[in-house]
Amino acid sequence: MAATLSLPIIDLSSPHRLSTASSIRQACIEYGFFYIVNHGVDDEFVTEVFHHSANFFSLPLHHKMNLARNEYRGYTPLYAENLDPTSPSKGDPKESYYIGSLEDTTSVQLNQWPSEELLPNWRPTMESLFWKVLTAGKELLSLIALSLNLDEDYFEKIGALNKPAAFLRLLHYPGELGSCEEIYGASPHSDYGMVTLLLTNGVPGLQICKEKFKQPQVWEDVPHVKGALIVNIGDLMERWTNCLYRWHSSWTRPQTL
Repeated sequence: MAATLSLPIIDLSSPHRLSTASSIRQACIEYGFFYIVNHGVDDEFVTEVFHHSANFFSLPLHHKMNLARNEYRGYTPLYAENLDPTSPSKGDPKESYYIGSLEDTTSVQLNQWPSEELLPNWRPTMESLFWKVLTAGKELLSLIALSLNLDEDYFEKIGALNKPAAFLRLLHYPGELGSCEEIYGASPHSDYGMVTLLLTNGVPGLQICKEKFKQPQVWEDVPHVKGALIVNIGDLMERWTNCLYRWHSSWTRPQTL
């Protein structure tokens, strides 16, 4: 049984920005993961989001395949992805739905949406989620800039936020599927972007390995914290900081829902 990891909790609403930035720096160096609270995505709305997400993934497969992923947007079925190319498994037992940036007017039309008749209020709910999380992410990046002894508007000044390649991805892990080979919902991996902000609904499964190059690897549970988003540093941020801020490997073990 894996140990439970106690990660730092960062308050985005704190007026003490330098102190908050210092806490983020310590969390990024030591863990590469932390929680954020007071991020603008309220609990009632999160419940609504998970309700709409569940409604989509419970649709018959042919309805979902009508929205099959194209141009990195849309639905991916079970086993379509394998985050660990060295794994002998047939793929990760998870379903996904990708929604691309709503800020980039040149690509927003590539997004695919279930019809209003099929899933009422689904699109506006997910669009609202995108904007809320993007706003939280931009506030977080200003604090990350401060944590690196840069101006808090550094990423904005260099144009990094002009057309952010922000993606919203819904995930569904069906749980144990009856095969002893299906160990992971998402195979061990790292994220390739700047940061990932993750909403959870209390179902356990996320684990991280702080020493990804050390053998044997030790995996620890990341518990759900009500009202918090989980943040992890991506490969790009690790590269930009010359490995000062480190990404630690993660995986998701499937749980029966």
